Amino acid sequence: MSDSEYAIESADAGASATIPMEAGQIKKGGFIMIKGKPCKVLSISVSKTGKHGHAKCNFQAVDIFTGKKLEDMVPSSHGTTVPVVNRTEWEIIDIGEDGEVTLMDEGGNQKTDINLPSVPEGMAQEIRDAWAEGENQVSCTVQAAVGIEQIIS
Repeated sequence: MSDSEYAIESADAGASATIPMEAGQIKKGGFIMIKGKPCKVLSISVSKTGKHGHAKCNFQAVDIFTGKKLEDMVPSSHGTTVPVVNRTEWEIIDIGEDGEVTLMDEGGNQKTDINLPSVPEGMAQEIRDAWAEGENQVSCTVQAAVGIEQIIS
């Protein structure tokens, strides 16, 4: 067997973008996957056990990337998925005409695959204005979950 037979294409650790969790363990302010979208839980109401024996959790949540409200009802003892959400601080180096942003972190690593946010409405313009005014340092927070990255502040 030669070395060429063991070509490794990527060095990903294979970590999952979501983790399983019992519905009754999810708290207000936590995260949950609803209809395949990562959401932040706004409120939870728990109904009593009924004729068929399961208490139900009614989740009202907002999509962390689009801001849309979503609802889901899951029996409290059943499993659901929770997204792994990461937030990182970046400094804006450049903003292109089409809204593509060049970012740099404290370690000097650059990121060029993010665009200005479309949600909420005025945030992209606020970032452009702060950049155009020539402020010394324009920082932003990038939120990442389930393979999606977006500037959130």
